[in-house]
Amino acid sequence: MYYRVGYGLSSRLLAYRNGIIYLQVVIGRKWNKDYHAATLELAHCWKAEHEELGNALGCKVFIIDSQKYPYKQDLLKLKIHVSYDARMGMLYSSNVLN
Repeated sequence: MYYRVGYGLSSRLLAYRNGIIYLQVVIGRKWNKDYHAATLELAHCWKAEHEELGNALGCKVFIIDSQKYPYKQDLLKLKIHVSYDARMGMLYSSNVLN
């Protein structure tokens, strides 16, 4: 899903297992917020835009920061796996574990 490419974010669904969405997020040069904001923004976008993900309990986001490491963008275009710069997780509802 390239919903936020204009803002410097792109994302790809890696998996959906046991009510958890797994996303790969690439942060581009235009994005000026932190990893937490990127995680929150894209996790909610994916859940809202895709009906089959509507019952998700949480989201795990694997972040590739091409602002700090511009060469990673080139490697991704060549379909070469790059290491993640951060891993973030979030729950959609605060009462899930209660």
